Amino acid sequence: MRKLPIFFLSLALAPLTVFGHGDNSHFHASQDINVRTVKITDNVYMLQGRGGNIGVLTGPEGLLIVDDDYRTVSEKLSTALKELGSPTPRFILNTHWHGDHTEGNNVFGKTGTIIAHDNVRKRLIDPPMIFGSRPAPYPAFALPILTYAESITIHLNGEEIKVVHYPSGHTDGDSIIFFKKANVVHLGDDFFVGRFPFVDLASGGNVQGLINNVAALIQTIPADAKLIPGHGPLASLSDLKEYHSLVVESAKIVQDGMKAGKTIDEIKSAGFPEKFKEAGSGFIKTDMWIEIVYQSYSAK
Repeated sequence: MRKLPIFFLSLALAPLTVFGHGDNSHFHASQDINVRTVKITDNVYMLQGRGGNIGVLTGPEGLLIVDDDYRTVSEKLSTALKELGSPTPRFILNTHWHGDHTEGNNVFGKTGTIIAHDNVRKRLIDPPMIFGSRPAPYPAFALPILTYAESITIHLNGEEIKVVHYPSGHTDGDSIIFFKKANVVHLGDDFFVGRFPFVDLASGGNVQGLINNVAALIQTIPADAKLIPGHGPLASLSDLKEYHSLVVESAKIVQDGMKAGKTIDEIKSAGFPEKFKEAGSGFIKTDMWIEIVYQSYSAK
């Protein structure tokens, strides 16, 4: 029987904490949250509420959004979308299954078409344990009705939206969304700006897979592209490169400790160099990141 990752054991009794906006702040579920609109191009925007960042494509053929935050944010998200053309998007893309990116499906899925990777639909039908609890299955109208194994292309409002699956990174259902003409890319939770990421091992995530995926994206994304991260402010390719270095270097420290025969407690006690202090100040603290890396590279 596979050993439950230490990370999830340590959080089994802890409440699910999330962060939103650009500063990686934590918000209580009952706290009032406003939705901030950031214009990127004439018809592509980033919206920030309580959960993951939302991408929006506007135009006469209807709105397309990438992710839809928590359900509790839906009313304010709908108001913000109305300012951009319509309170009800025509299409909803889910970058992965986590609730801070998909709970809004329960509202927007009643009128819009939800699109996601095959594994996102599977996870939403039968959610795995996360942070010590198991989310309820999503109703049929909140599930993706269009799914794909590798990629799908959507042509809307004069834009070509290429949706590509990158396996075994943050989860096993991650998709990256390329707005080709606008030169904007939404990376979902494969990208946490300046912070240690969450890699959901129980949902098929893998630290080395994340490293490999981000390395491939760095080679794919144009140098002048605007990047929408899963969490954090609007970013650039330089920010993505810095994030990749952060993940690679910190993961190597943990791996080197493992190769030297150190226990996880010894690795945590040694910690990271001072330059990684800020990276551990977000949602995933330094000790949590060490546990994730240790368990990911320990898995057979």
